[in-house]
Amino acid sequence: MSVRSWWLMISVGLGILLNPLNSSMVSVAIPSLQNVFQLDFTGVSWIIFSFYIASSIAQPIMGKASDLFGRRKMFLIGLVVAFIASLLAPLSPTFGWLIVFRIVQSIGTSMMVGVGMAIVRIHITEKQATALSVLSIFLSGAAAIGPFIGGVLVHWWNWPAIFFINIPFVVASFLLAWRTIPKDESPTSVARNMSFRKWFDLIDARGILLFTLGLVALLVGLLSAKSSGHISLENVIVGLIGLVALGAFVRYELKATSPFIPLRTFAKYPALTWVNVEFMFVNVLYYSLFFGLPSYLQVVRHVSEFQTGILMLSLGLCSLAASPIAGRWIDKSGPRPALLVSAILMTLGSVWLVTLNPTSPVISVCLALAAFGISNGLNNVGMQAALFQSSPKEIIGVASGLFNTSRYLGTIFSSLLIGIVMGGKFSFEGFQVLGIVLTVIALTLVFMSRRRLDSGQLRES
Repeated sequence: MSVRSWWLMISVGLGILLNPLNSSMVSVAIPSLQNVFQLDFTGVSWIIFSFYIASSIAQPIMGKASDLFGRRKMFLIGLVVAFIASLLAPLSPTFGWLIVFRIVQSIGTSMMVGVGMAIVRIHITEKQATALSVLSIFLSGAAAIGPFIGGVLVHWWNWPAIFFINIPFVVASFLLAWRTIPKDESPTSVARNMSFRKWFDLIDARGILLFTLGLVALLVGLLSAKSSGHISLENVIVGLIGLVALGAFVRYELKATSPFIPLRTFAKYPALTWVNVEFMFVNVLYYSLFFGLPSYLQVVRHVSEFQTGILMLSLGLCSLAASPIAGRWIDKSGPRPALLVSAILMTLGSVWLVTLNPTSPVISVCLALAAFGISNGLNNVGMQAALFQSSPKEIIGVASGLFNTSRYLGTIFSSLLIGIVMGGKFSFEGFQVLGIVLTVIALTLVFMSRRRLDSGQLRES
């Protein structure tokens, strides 16, 4: 590749890493945010919910917008939006304002993720696989070291630092992108003449509204009931509104010409459905640990943010180390054996969490983290390979979109699971219950992986 191509990759990489970096850094800052804004654990968990809900909606929308209005333009706008949000979030007078800026930050960083890969695919024609693998390192590496960076920043400069740290990345990416990303072609006549109504139909604004309303209302109803310790009429009404909205969403999506989530694809391709369900379970389990363990270490075991970040680093490093090994293994044997081993490792890690007691050496947590890290490395490659196997070539774009939706739903449900189990206060007893639930999920994944392995062997014979 040319020198210009490498600089293009770096400019895009510095932008797209902001989304996974900001989604993972906050895991270590949760106890600090609780203390500053005087919130219980259920309330502060909205710092996680808001980011993932906004990302799950923004990324597909921005991908469609870039096709019409220009990828370079959307990438640069995303950097500006992320810069403004990162600058204003630490100045938030209330937690409500912090959530608003967190949502804006999610939208800005999603704009870059949504178009960054496309920019590289279009403008780097030589050794394209190498270029895409480099971008994957930016994405997975940022997620892996996010808790460590967050731990260092919160320990020395408190929680606002996890927002300010974005600014040098944004500035560097903007300056490089301005010089290296080729200018967009003139907007097509379709884009120039598109009315707001056509644009709303294209992005399925009604479906997005029903999805958001239903999901948020259901989360509010469930978490409010758990936080207050009793189920009130108000909680029931809000929860029912959420269920009705989600039901209306499913009915509407089945009829929509350009659905936000193409539900008919699930019915048409059952193998693809199983892959997405399994991937959602994987993310529920992984992110429950990812967001729950830092709070356990800080609140229950009184470990500092800095030490928590160092311990969590073992999770990311094991994941990064396992990914290339998993790639070579899966190339030879297919995804089934790797996913079965991954599920077994997650089961062992979950059981290990259940056996912890208040006097267990903190360093022993690294054993569970190593198991989850290796399993995550296997899943990163294995689930993607399973997706390609189960998806006909003509719908691979739709299948990839559904795959990302399953990831985000898994992360949202993981936060919901932690909120329900813990309620208002993070406790050792609650953490043990969480470990038991994760063990059940991991055993379910073992069964699903074993089922896929057996069915694959039957087909081969």
